[in-house]
Amino acid sequence: MAGMDTRSKDEPLREDIRRLGRLVGETVAAQEGEDLLGLVEEIRLTALRFHRDGDRNARRELEDMTTALQPERAIVVIRAFSYFSHLANIAEDLHHVRRTREHEIAGSAPRPGTTEHALDVIADAGRGALEELLASAHVRPVLTAHPTEVRRKSTMRREMAIAELLDQRSRHTWTPEELRDIDDGLARAVLILWQTNLLRQSRLSVLDEVANGLTFFRYTFFRELPRLLGEIEDRISERLDAPNFTLPTFMGIGSWIGGDRDGNPNVTAETLRNALRRQSIAVLRHYLHELDKLGDELSLSIRLIDVTPELKALADASPDSSPHRTLEPYRRALTGMYARLAATLRALHDMKALRKPVGKAPPYATPEELTADLLILDASLRTHGAAALCRGRLRRLTRAVACFGFHLATIDLRQNSDIHEATLADLYRAIDPDDDYSSLSEDDRIDRLARELDEPRPLRGPFTRYDEQTERELAILEAARIGRETYGNAAVTTSIISNTRRASDLLGLAVLLKETGLSHEGVTVAEGEEKTGINVVPLFETIADLQNAPGIMERLFSIPAYRKLLAAQGDTQEIMLGYSDSNKDGGYTTSGWELYKAQRRLVQLCRESDVRLRLFHGRGGSVGRGGGPSYEAILAQAPGAVDGQFRMTEQGETISSKYTNPFIGRRNLEVLSSAVLEASLRQGNAEETAPDEFIAAMEDISTRAFAAYRALVYETEGFNAFFRATTVIDEIATLNIGSRPASRKAGGRIEDLRAIPWVFSWAQARVMLPGWFGFGTAVEAWLADNPGGLALLRRMYDAWPFFRTQLSNLDMVLAKSSMAIASRYADLAEDRTTAEPIFAEIEREHARTRGMLLDIVEADRLLATNPLLERSIRNRFPYIDPLNHLQIDLLQKLRASDD
Repeated sequence: MAGMDTRSKDEPLREDIRRLGRLVGETVAAQEGEDLLGLVEEIRLTALRFHRDGDRNARRELEDMTTALQPERAIVVIRAFSYFSHLANIAEDLHHVRRTREHEIAGSAPRPGTTEHALDVIADAGRGALEELLASAHVRPVLTAHPTEVRRKSTMRREMAIAELLDQRSRHTWTPEELRDIDDGLARAVLILWQTNLLRQSRLSVLDEVANGLTFFRYTFFRELPRLLGEIEDRISERLDAPNFTLPTFMGIGSWIGGDRDGNPNVTAETLRNALRRQSIAVLRHYLHELDKLGDELSLSIRLIDVTPELKALADASPDSSPHRTLEPYRRALTGMYARLAATLRALHDMKALRKPVGKAPPYATPEELTADLLILDASLRTHGAAALCRGRLRRLTRAVACFGFHLATIDLRQNSDIHEATLADLYRAIDPDDDYSSLSEDDRIDRLARELDEPRPLRGPFTRYDEQTERELAILEAARIGRETYGNAAVTTSIISNTRRASDLLGLAVLLKETGLSHEGVTVAEGEEKTGINVVPLFETIADLQNAPGIMERLFSIPAYRKLLAAQGDTQEIMLGYSDSNKDGGYTTSGWELYKAQRRLVQLCRESDVRLRLFHGRGGSVGRGGGPSYEAILAQAPGAVDGQFRMTEQGETISSKYTNPFIGRRNLEVLSSAVLEASLRQGNAEETAPDEFIAAMEDISTRAFAAYRALVYETEGFNAFFRATTVIDEIATLNIGSRPASRKAGGRIEDLRAIPWVFSWAQARVMLPGWFGFGTAVEAWLADNPGGLALLRRMYDAWPFFRTQLSNLDMVLAKSSMAIASRYADLAEDRTTAEPIFAEIEREHARTRGMLLDIVEADRLLATNPLLERSIRNRFPYIDPLNHLQIDLLQKLRASDD
């Protein structure tokens, strides 16, 4: 009966997939011919036999079919399967929205990840603890331009149009003519997709990436983040029975786009200036649009209401002299505010507003001035029984100004520690040609840099010429300083040091910030702002770095000059943890464990040092890059590691999947805020700590998994050549996906390869190796040495959020892998003597890992506890599998040819 119920709930999804599939099929037949549509269906069915049954005959048939295809015809087939897959994704997203709305309409119990559920969970924490947490909370998703989103905006816009039409179709009762109009619109949208290039024809610039990032503010963030914060405020106000409760604006959006120059020579001072400028223009135009709409709404007449003296003064200060608005004080106030904001746009960017203001007015010096005027409107409306008018557009705009200021998203700076070191060495060498800063011991570096921080004289000379790299670095920091002076401190708050290996890396950056006016002393800021310097944030990436992180921070906390910097930041230390690179370095199991251990030790150190810890999680979209469901991941953090402070990267295709659809975007933001509340107050009260036997077992398993992973990836002769021959890593490097190179250095070593193309390549080959390799060998060996250990692992899975989340992600990535398809990629390797034993070991480890996982979770199949993902894979793989087979054939032809 339950199964029947599930099928009926999923029937609208199946209908949408069938409808969209039929439209793609009709388009292919009309544009390319019925015979090609028949070929597409034949390939799909054969690929399904191979995937489901491992049918060797099906494999040979697929090889024959794809080999016979000329590249031009193969491209058409690839495009058909790509659109089938994309449109199935759209149908799934819509079904998720549909099911969520049905739960809300039915009054179902609050689900995990909602504000209501979080407030239920933390109810015992008490009002005081909640208000204290929110007063200092800091939650930020941070958009990066890491290149795993291959779709063009043109394609995404058509897909959004299809989603909107499908949504319309499912929500209302339509006449036959109205239904025909919707279906005709769907057919037109699919036709436009078919005749639009899937891929970019030129490589993206950094400013293209900035423009792409801004689209998600228009799709989701401008509207949904203020709306979500209003909803959270209402829910808490109801729970506390406090009608005047005001929620601090604890959530905003961060960005690396335009400021992340680690390994990307295309990020310059000019790039940063343009990124800041474009962001500011976008947010000011949004405010102008909202003020214009508010003016349309608030047509209230002075003959019917009384307004406050402050509102009257605001209206009288307006340059609006229209006789039509003489009796409409709110409209006159708003036209005056519009004129001031238009003047702000002109003053900051020498640009005119889209609608001409009614007259001249002085610009707003700060976002706080604009907020003050909006609050005057709010207070006056409440005095004459119009409080309901405060809860719509006015409330959202006021909250938006608090979230976005005049800067929109806070841009982080990021650079490698080696570049900082070379910059400092050049500065010292310009003073004394015999000074070799790079050869100093760590103690001598710390001593020198600590003295430099307390030294009032500048280190650099105004007329001295430095190396080109040094000039570039200093210019970017100067651009950040000017950006803060122009748009406010929140425009740039953080400078991240990738490849942090020692305490002097942080002190060295602090010296460079001091030299460019970005330290807390001597900073020029906008009127009314506190003098706050930029956060110096270490990024610990490799396994060794994670293990050394607590010792490095302990050394820093003992240095008076550094504690002085921390004091200027409210004694808050932000630390970034690298999931992708630690995974590439040590494998999934060890990466997750070392991240967890580093968090535990950092939490303890910061408590002992009277420092507030803010962790910044460098998570990607895939499990191999630290991805996976955000809600479970946040709750699985070490006890005390959240405490209201949480930053997390949103990368590549994850950004579009989470934030293109406004409903799904708000849901993802709500999941993030709710999980932070739960993790902070639930863990803060319970001080949940894993038992010693859990810790010991995990430590042992991690050690064994690390050895297995390193033995394959870094110690097996010929593995790098196998990786390059059997994946698309070299082809990825030529694609027009993003602005940054695939490797940090030339030479082709795995150590120098960026983690994202490393993971992306294994995913394309359906191996997914970074998400699972080593776990099976480790657990099997551990069980052999620990009789009865399976019962302990099952208890760990039941009782320990960290371990349960690790295994849940493992389950997910194993289900997405396919050793059958991977075997075809393995055949691409010409050196069979090396390739065959390597792939045989990968296959054995895949089977071991799958078996160990199922034993621990006591399941008979993968995804037994994740029916939604199981359904998703069932819907998508018939369209994705053929793409793999076609890709393999084209790779063979490409590598055999000069064309």
